[in-house]
Amino acid sequence: MGLSLELAQISKAYNGQVILRDCSWVFETGLSHVLMGPNGTGKSTLLRICALLEAPDRGRVNYLADGRPLPLDLDLKRRITLLLPGVGVFNTSVFNNVAYGLKIRGINRKEIQAKVDATLEAVGLVEKKRQRALDLSTGQSKRLGLARAMVLEPEVIFLDEPTASIDQANTEIIEDIIMNLKAEKKATIIMVTHDPAQAERLGDRLLLIKDGKLWPG
Repeated sequence: MGLSLELAQISKAYNGQVILRDCSWVFETGLSHVLMGPNGTGKSTLLRICALLEAPDRGRVNYLADGRPLPLDLDLKRRITLLLPGVGVFNTSVFNNVAYGLKIRGINRKEIQAKVDATLEAVGLVEKKRQRALDLSTGQSKRLGLARAMVLEPEVIFLDEPTASIDQANTEIIEDIIMNLKAEKKATIIMVTHDPAQAERLGDRLLLIKDGKLWPG
């Protein structure tokens, strides 16, 4: 059984304004969970809290393996990843952008080569691996960001508007990648979108956030 995630009465406020209020949810392992709601309702905040990048004011994020809670330590953080919108690329090649996370984990050069090539093939960028990342189109840069997350083989992937502001062709490619991550890698996907049609296409479970609370969609 893979990594599972449970939220227990998560609350968060900024400057006295409550953004999240007693949010509790169980994200089933291996499914795609899509979160929707108006702008400013706390969707991105909730993703950052789930990804252990931000602490709630109250409540707890619980990760479990085989039903046992895990410490929220570096080992756990290496099993999850969050892809934020607008995250820049490094001023180096496409290949080196994807290889970076593996290098800092001490993976050997031969394994890095194989993993990066396979990941770039999966996102349709293998022919651009020697190209400067800054020269990619917006849609290709989005795919590169997804590749940087994928190559680390996370068990839980958080995606914040992964297809925002890109053309239809790249949107379809990224949607296919997300569906393959779930089907082939058995990853749990938790993503935010403003597109109801996309939510229907990709989501096994739909969630709504309104007035600081989580509701089934």
